Amino acid sequence: MDKIKVIQWGVGNMGSGMVKMILDKEGIEVVGAIDRKENEGKDLGEHIGIGRKLGITISSDPEKILSEVEADVVLLAIDSFVKGVEKQIKLICSHKMNCITIAEEMAYPFIAEPELSKEIDEIAKANGVTVLGTGVNPGFVLDTLIITLSAVCRSVKKIRAARINDLSPFGKTVMREQGVGLTVEEFMKGIEDGSVYGHVGFEESIPMIADALGIEIDEVKQTKEPIISNTHRETKDVVVEPGMVCGCNHCGYGLKNGEVVIALEHPQQIHPEIENIETGDYIWIEGDPNISLCIKPEVPGGIGTIATAVNMIPHVLNAKPGLVTMKDLPIPHAIMNDFRMHLTK
Repeated sequence: MDKIKVIQWGVGNMGSGMVKMILDKEGIEVVGAIDRKENEGKDLGEHIGIGRKLGITISSDPEKILSEVEADVVLLAIDSFVKGVEKQIKLICSHKMNCITIAEEMAYPFIAEPELSKEIDEIAKANGVTVLGTGVNPGFVLDTLIITLSAVCRSVKKIRAARINDLSPFGKTVMREQGVGLTVEEFMKGIEDGSVYGHVGFEESIPMIADALGIEIDEVKQTKEPIISNTHRETKDVVVEPGMVCGCNHCGYGLKNGEVVIALEHPQQIHPEIENIETGDYIWIEGDPNISLCIKPEVPGGIGTIATAVNMIPHVLNAKPGLVTMKDLPIPHAIMNDFRMHLTK
C-alpha cells in the first residue's frame, strides 16, 4: 500500500520536530504544510533547518491545502485550547482526514468544553474520521502512564504524581503561558487576567485518570506560584535576569468530599540545572499494592510531545470514528519498523 500521508499544520518548534521525525521513519511521509502568513511560500525543508529542500511549499491557506493535497492524517500544532483549534479540527474532519492535535485541552476536552467536544465528535463521526489530543503532558506522563501503571493494583486509594521538567525546548507560546521572562508583579497580574495560564492540562488529566479507574471526584482545584530565578537564564525565545520569573509551580488536585484523592504537581522552568534543580517524573500510587515510579531526568518535553503525536498515528488510523482520548486507544509505543505494519484497517 501507499505510504501513510501526513499534512503538518503548524511548523514551529513542535511541528518542525514532527516533520523531522517522520522523515526518519519508514512507511510514512509528509505531503503538505500549513503555517502562518509570514512563512508562506517557503520550502518546508529549508524552514525546519534540515539543509535541503523537500519540495513542499508552506501555505497559509488551509482550505487550499486540504482540498488539493491527499492525506490520511493532519498533525495540528498551533494552540493549547479547544477554542483555539476547534474550527481547524472541524475543517480537517470535513475534508475526511483524521487529526492528531497537541492542544493540551484536547487531551480530555469534555470538562472544559463539553459542547464543543460534542460538536467535534459528531463531525468526526459524520465524516468517518478520528480526532485525538495528545502530547507528553497531558497525554502521557501525568495521565496515560499513571493509568497504565495502575493495572498492577487490585485497588487504588490515592494517587500523587510530580513532573519537574525543563521548559527550555519550547517556543514563545509556552513561555507566554508559563509567565517566563516576566517580573513577579507581571506574573501575578497575568494569573488574574488569564494571560498566564501555567500548565494547561490538570482539568484534563485528573478527570481522565478518575474516569479510567472509576475513582469518584467532585472538584478539581489548582494553585499557581511563580518560580523566581537567582541567575541569568535564556533560551532562543526568552531572556530571564535574576529576580524575574523563570517558570511556574502549578499543582492540581482532584477532591472527593474535601479530601485530595489525586494530586498532580508540575513545577516547570527554563534551565533548572543552573540552580541545581534535578528534573524527573514521579508517580506514587497508594493502594494494593503501593506503587512508586521514578524517571530521572524527566521525559524531555519537546521530544516527548513530538514522539507521542507521531507514534499515535497508526492507532488513530485504526480507531473508530469520533473524538477519542489516550485512555480509549491501545497502549502507546515507539515504532521502529514500517508504520504501515501497525495498521489493521
